[in-house]
Amino acid sequence: MKRVLGILVLVLFAVAVLGTGVFLLKKSRKAPVVYQTSTPERATIVKKTVATGSVVPRKEVAIKPMISGIVEELPVEPGQRVVAGQLIAKVRVIPNMVQLSGAESRVNKAGIALADAERELERRRRLFAEGTIPEAERDSAEIAWRQATEELAAARDNLDIVRKGTSARVASSSTTLVRSTIGGTVLEVPVEVGNSVIEANNFNDGTTIASVADLGDMIFEGRVDESEVGKIREGMELLLTVGAVPDQKLRATLERIAPKGVEEEGAIQFEIRAALAPQDDVAIRANYSANADIVLDKREDVLAIDEGLLQFDGERPYVEVEVAPQVFERRDLEVGLSDGLKIEVVSGLAEGEKIKNPNPDLAGGRGAGAARGR
Repeated sequence: MKRVLGILVLVLFAVAVLGTGVFLLKKSRKAPVVYQTSTPERATIVKKTVATGSVVPRKEVAIKPMISGIVEELPVEPGQRVVAGQLIAKVRVIPNMVQLSGAESRVNKAGIALADAERELERRRRLFAEGTIPEAERDSAEIAWRQATEELAAARDNLDIVRKGTSARVASSSTTLVRSTIGGTVLEVPVEVGNSVIEANNFNDGTTIASVADLGDMIFEGRVDESEVGKIREGMELLLTVGAVPDQKLRATLERIAPKGVEEEGAIQFEIRAALAPQDDVAIRANYSANADIVLDKREDVLAIDEGLLQFDGERPYVEVEVAPQVFERRDLEVGLSDGLKIEVVSGLAEGEKIKNPNPDLAGGRGAGAARGR
C-alpha cells in the first residue's frame, strides 16, 4: 500500500513539473506582430498657409456734418440702404454770439449803404432829365445802387446762415442737411436726435453721424507671418472660413501684400488684402472674423498615401509593399506635393497595392485577426 501511494505522489509531482514547464514555455514565446496595411487612393492635395483677419467693406465712408450744432432729424437706421445724396440727418445750428453780432451789423451797414445809393440814384436821374449831367454819371449811380442791393441780400443770407445754418436762397444745399456721399448700406448710426455734433476742422475729425459702405464689394484683410510671406504672391486663391458661417468656404483672390512688416507680439507680420468673389447664397456682414487658407500649390485627382507610411534611406523615400500575407518588399518612390498629411506619389506605386504601416504603435496587435486594410 505504501509503495502504491509513493508511486502516485511521484506521478502527480511529474505532472505538475511538466505542466509548469509547458506554461512557462508558452509564456516565453511572443506572438508575431501583424502589421496594418493601407492602400493608395486618388485625392486632391492642397498645400497652403494660413492668415487670420476679418472681412470688411472695401469702401466705408464716415458721414460728418459741415457745421456744428444739434441733431434735429435722423431719418436713417443701421441696415438701411441709401443712395448718394440721400438725407442722413438735419442739424440745428446754435448761433455763435460773436458771429451773430457781426452778421447783424453787416445787415445794418448794408441797409444804410443801400438807402444812400437810392437817394443818389434819384438825384442823378433828376439831373440827367434836366440835362445837367451826362448819361454816364446816371449809369454809374445805377450800378452803385445795384451793388448796394446785392450786398444787403448777401448780408441777410449770411445772417440767416449764422442763425439757422441756412438761407432761403440756398435751402436745397444747406450745410444743416447732412447727406450720404455714396450709395450703400448704413452700418452704424452712433448719434441720436438731440446729440451735439461738431464739424471737421484742423483740430478734430468731427462727429461721425453715420457710416455707409457697399456690402457688395467686400475684402479680406489679414496678416501673414514673415516665415510664410515669401511663399505667397498676388493672384493666389484664398479659401476663407468665416466664424459666423463655418459650413461655407468663401473664395477670394489675393490682390495686395504689404511691402513692410509690423511687429506684433514679438513677431513680424505682413498685412494682406484679398477681394471676395460675389456671394449669392451667403449674407456677409462687415467685420466678420475669418481665417484664410492661402493655396500655395494644388494637385487634383492624383495618387496619394498617408505621409506617415513613408520611410527614408538617406534622402530617398520608400515604402514596403505586401507581396504575400505579411510578407513585404521595399519599393522606392518618387513623391510630389504634400499637405502635411497626405503626399502625392508620382511613380513607384500602383492603385490597390497594400503598404506596410511601419509604426509599431499602430501595428495590428497580436495574432492574425489584427491585420486589416484601411
